[in-house]
Amino acid sequence: MTFRVVQWATGGVGIAAIKGVLEHPELELVGCWVHSPDKAGRDVGEIIGAEPLGITATNSIDDILALDADAVIYAPLLPDPDEVAALLRSGKNVVTPLGWFYPTEKQAAPLRAAALEGGATLHGTGIAPGGISEKLPLMFSALATGVTFVRAEEFSDLRTYDAPDVVRHVMGFGDTPEKALSGPMQKLLDGGFIQAVRMCVDKIGFAADPQVRSRQEIAVATAPIESPIGVIEPGQVAGRRFHWEALAGDEVVVRVTVNWLMGEEDLDPPWDFGPAGQRYEIEVRGNPDFTVTINGFQSEPGDHGPEAGIVATAAHCVNSVPAVCAADPGLLTYLDMPLISGRAAPRLT
Repeated sequence: MTFRVVQWATGGVGIAAIKGVLEHPELELVGCWVHSPDKAGRDVGEIIGAEPLGITATNSIDDILALDADAVIYAPLLPDPDEVAALLRSGKNVVTPLGWFYPTEKQAAPLRAAALEGGATLHGTGIAPGGISEKLPLMFSALATGVTFVRAEEFSDLRTYDAPDVVRHVMGFGDTPEKALSGPMQKLLDGGFIQAVRMCVDKIGFAADPQVRSRQEIAVATAPIESPIGVIEPGQVAGRRFHWEALAGDEVVVRVTVNWLMGEEDLDPPWDFGPAGQRYEIEVRGNPDFTVTINGFQSEPGDHGPEAGIVATAAHCVNSVPAVCAADPGLLTYLDMPLISGRAAPRLT
């Protein structure tokens, strides 16, 4: 069976998702929404740097709502719940890396209603949050009994992140510490990472406080640092660290941490990644204790081509589409999903 797929937005994740749909034996690309008027009316193949596909991009939501499609991979820079609700009411399943991984009832209710009205399903997925932050810790926790603690942590060099407007104006790099600490990043990250922590707490069964504790730390440059936003001057923000923790009494039982550094030199405090370098880590304490290190999702400075983590985010969305289309209408989390895998390259099928 082939599922007809629309790609919503063509940033880094969107372009990778289009390429993933084209490689997937069960999926067919039938439409594409774009934010920029300059992209509207162009062939989608041209937008992704490939041969023409015979599919014209549109910036009209009405065009997408009217399209005969089974699913939308929804990947703009920021989510718009009204857009998602409209897509669901039109009968289109929605897979997105932008949230709804494990929403509260208040967060879920309006979108569940839209999904039920349209006979469609909404599923949040991705990488971090949306995979390494909760799906993989839960999967690895099955290898231990008497679990007392799980941790998921990211260590990334932001000098490879080619999105200067996001790095400066959203992430707060290059700002003063005061401005960065009061900026939008903590609130934006809270939306997804708190859901990741709650999913781990609930599934493992910790008697944790329902209030997830979040906190952040700042490192500043001590000398000029070259970055995607130009030179970060001494005293400006060059490193950020965010933590989300669930506590059972005074004991931390789930922790998710993000470490974003503009390199490992000239920072105060003198943060670094340690000898293991850029990576994701998943730790489980119980019987037995163990740590899993995942390499390959972060690019190194000087690398060319798309960031592997961006491609992985898109792949997780693409590979989830058949299961989401087959599911009952409503909201679908990892706890409701069957095993999802990648699919063989077309030349090997």
